[in-house]
Amino acid sequence: MMRTYKKKKQRQKKYIIIFISCILVFLLLFASISLNRNYTIIESGIKDVAMFINKIFMYPFTSLNSDKGKDLSESYVIQKNVNASLENEIAELKGALELKKTLTEYDTVTTTVLSRNKSYWFNTVTIDKGKTSGIKKDMVVITKNGLVGKISKVSENSSEVKLITSDDINYKVSVSISTSSGDTNAILNGYDNKTSLLKVIGVDKSLNVSLDDKVVTSGLGGKEPRGIYVGTVKKIENDKYNISKTLYLETGQDFDSIHYLTILKEKD
Repeated sequence: MMRTYKKKKQRQKKYIIIFISCILVFLLLFASISLNRNYTIIESGIKDVAMFINKIFMYPFTSLNSDKGKDLSESYVIQKNVNASLENEIAELKGALELKKTLTEYDTVTTTVLSRNKSYWFNTVTIDKGKTSGIKKDMVVITKNGLVGKISKVSENSSEVKLITSDDINYKVSVSISTSSGDTNAILNGYDNKTSLLKVIGVDKSLNVSLDDKVVTSGLGGKEPRGIYVGTVKKIENDKYNISKTLYLETGQDFDSIHYLTILKEKD
């Protein structure tokens, strides 16, 4: 009787240790996602393992994108998602692949979005490419609709993309505004998720900016290539000191629904 009791207590201790270990692993993983810093070796390993498991779990769903035209009536995905949604994903993937043909001055890497943090939905996404694919921090990320963000963290087989819709006030992009009187430079910094408009600050008050003027990356600072489409001017305001203008841009990208992205790599 005593021996049985001891064995039972030992099993309970093992379960408790396993439970606590799992909690610690997930807390560490959460911290690596939330904090604005590079991954440690341990965090990178945990991140890759988590992404690998997630990728295996998602494979039955993502693989259906290549099976257009087949009878998928018994599929769980078809039961839960309308055909229009699947067709949009396929079109998005085709658009990402088409970029390989147009961006000849860069090597392009097509990548799949693995996960998003619900608490930071418009801040970051996690993708399925990392160091083993030649991905490095600060590489530019786009879709056929224009600029999406840049690589902010990299592990061996996955990376984190900081979106241009991020609420990080330190995340800025140098842009160029095409006006009737010529081009001028300003800073993209901010996003209003209520109106889905990007914010451009520091625009010269005397500049003749009009609605529907196009905004692209300026290439200044060498962080982004010049000429990548960012958005179109939909609203213009003077700042509270009446010194400069703030522009609000409409993009062609639905940041609420992103599945495939293209990373730009400078050719060796």
